[in-house]
Amino acid sequence: MADSDTGAVPGATAEQSASSPSTPTARSRRPVFGRFLVLVLILTVGVSGTWVLTTAASPSSGPTTDEIPALGIEPADVEPGSEAPVEESDTGPGHHGGAGETTLDEWADDLAPVVGVPARALRSYGNAELVLREENPDCRLSWTMLAGIGRVESDHGRHGGAVIGADGRPSPPIIGVALDGSPGVKAIADTDGGKFDGDTVYDRAVGPMQFIPSTWAVMGVDASGDGKADPHQIDDAALSAAFYLCAHRRDLSTGDGWWDGVLSYNRSVDYGRTVFALAEHYADLARGASTRG
Repeated sequence: MADSDTGAVPGATAEQSASSPSTPTARSRRPVFGRFLVLVLILTVGVSGTWVLTTAASPSSGPTTDEIPALGIEPADVEPGSEAPVEESDTGPGHHGGAGETTLDEWADDLAPVVGVPARALRSYGNAELVLREENPDCRLSWTMLAGIGRVESDHGRHGGAVIGADGRPSPPIIGVALDGSPGVKAIADTDGGKFDGDTVYDRAVGPMQFIPSTWAVMGVDASGDGKADPHQIDDAALSAAFYLCAHRRDLSTGDGWWDGVLSYNRSVDYGRTVFALAEHYADLARGASTRG
């Protein structure tokens, strides 16, 4: 995540989130996979996107591709502050969909082939929604918002040909361009000693949700239960993004709250409109499929 007025690099800076009343007080969150019984929802979608990313076989000091998959997504014709695309999640885990009870894993598995999103990514988005329902219900975070951001940021962990493994880590890892002050990007000197991005000179956005290491140091949480917060691990990244979006007591079901959240992730109106279009599309198709089911 990188705070960028130009919109060339996704995310937000650590300084923005350090004082957030919604910042997790613990660096570890017990995973909810398998804990919740939910109703199966049959969903349909087919869209794509990412901002400026690169993919590397392992954290390295140089990019391997300059593709911009988000160019194929039509931004929504809306203005910042307009009504949120999802007033409150009525399509996620735990809501009625016309089928029997199932676990979060089964919900994601049933959803994946219809929406064209890897089940592993869907599970992380659904997990984050469930955790926020418990820990910050007033935020009203929807999985569709996370899915929209995840699609724009890294094609749900598939950017550059990456594949999300059973452990929730894309292979090869997804690494962003150097934040070296070049046109369209901010200048952010290295803050992690190259631990996450392989660059000891400048920071780079990393992982499926494209966190900047300095932001991760403040917002990163362990959602997978492996004892460490890793921005390359999609469960950790999705839940950390959820906490970030819900910071400052935002209500994401409102227009002001939704836009404030998404523009804090990337300060670009076009970015916000693209995420809006994706989130709205996921929600509309999910509701339609649920009604048919």
